[in-house]
Amino acid sequence: MNTDKINELKNLINLSNNIVFFTGAGISTESGIPDFRSPESGLWNKYSDLDFISIDGFKRNPDKFYNFAINTFDIIFKAEPNIAHYYIAELEKEGKVSAVITQNIDGLHQKAGSQNVLQLHGDLTHSICLKCNEKFSTRRMFKIAKDTGKAPVCPQCGGIIKPDVVFFGESLPADTLEKSVEYSKNCDLFIVMGSSLVVMPAALLPGYAKEAGAKVVILNKTPTPYDSLADIVIHDKLSNVVNKLKDGVLDG
Repeated sequence: MNTDKINELKNLINLSNNIVFFTGAGISTESGIPDFRSPESGLWNKYSDLDFISIDGFKRNPDKFYNFAINTFDIIFKAEPNIAHYYIAELEKEGKVSAVITQNIDGLHQKAGSQNVLQLHGDLTHSICLKCNEKFSTRRMFKIAKDTGKAPVCPQCGGIIKPDVVFFGESLPADTLEKSVEYSKNCDLFIVMGSSLVVMPAALLPGYAKEAGAKVVILNKTPTPYDSLADIVIHDKLSNVVNKLKDGVLDG
């Protein structure tokens, strides 16, 4: 790892008081959650038919989705935050972080202690009735599906209950995206952690930050389409990077 880049990043963090972190699947892989899109081990590559995770496919056959999800997503429920999640939460407590924008649905930032988390792709901990909008615990809904072999239905209106996450074919939550753009345009340092920056429109956020005058840092194991835009790029495991950053960063 380039020591000069780490030292430069330490200085940027020490001098910044309005940092936005943008995180993707790569921050949670060290917590045991697979990167669903990875070309080598991504979960989606194991299925030739992904219709059940599109919104139309889910509505046609919710049982198929739940039969898949009750075991697959159990990994997410059991996962614990890792050093990168805790590091971001520590910086927020220091008053340096204004927002954490994440593509993840795992809730690990909140478990680590981050307060202002904008979840672009929704929150797996909650489910919602598609008919009356009543909210439920996803864990409870998955237990019902496991016990009955059927998708749970709303006890209020009989509607289909869906995890409150963005399925293929659905738009990102407009209010969350709007807030994310606003934070990106007003930060002084924008740090990408563990995102390949290929999913739109979320991948546009570092560009908004750069255009507004912020420094942009990309920390990811593999190159991204936005590396040339960034002021600092480090390709390494996030735990390696954070361990180096923690040496002196919080003590300033």
